[in-house]
Amino acid sequence: MIGCGLFLAATAPAALAHDSLKSSSPPKGATVSGVQTIELEYSSRVRFPLVVLRTAAGKTIQLGEPQADGPKVRTAVPSRLAGGPYVIAWRVVSSDGHPIEGEIPFTVKGAAGTTASATEAAPAAPATSAEGTRPAAAAQDGGGIPGWLWGGLAALVVVGLAIWLLSRRTGGPDEPAGQPEAPAQPAGQPDAPAEAAGQPDGPIGRT
Repeated sequence: MIGCGLFLAATAPAALAHDSLKSSSPPKGATVSGVQTIELEYSSRVRFPLVVLRTAAGKTIQLGEPQADGPKVRTAVPSRLAGGPYVIAWRVVSSDGHPIEGEIPFTVKGAAGTTASATEAAPAAPATSAEGTRPAAAAQDGGGIPGWLWGGLAALVVVGLAIWLLSRRTGGPDEPAGQPEAPAQPAGQPDAPAEAAGQPDGPIGRT
């Protein structure tokens, strides 16, 4: 009885222990030139794998669908990784039915000035270009006819209209202004009597 109890006490922790991660590619804390496939190996068969790759800034990198094959899990990295630090976050269901999870940090070597942070900042360049085009667009909008030119044209129109009205009132430029017309003779008024033919003028004709 005592031996049986000691045997059960010795084997109980092993039965209650969960599966664990044995190795990974890339290894934890490693510096690599590039990653095309992430491979995780556990101490026993696992199911329902979930693998996420993030940059140091927290941006998620798109990966292929993770595939579980016994104790190993593989997932493809479709795009080339820029230089910089990354973190692999994984989660699986171990053979005893309990979920386990963990993280694997690593670094990708890159050319000088080419880092994951620089890659994330690249899409912001078009926004800067758009800001630079706004002053040019504003200058084009203000490049029409100036206001003072419109005012001058309006003044010319008013002066021309005033000259035309004045010429209409005075009867035109060829007719003298202010010349009165001769009064018309009333209808039916007899003309002045003509002088009798042969009538002597003055007092000499009476003698």
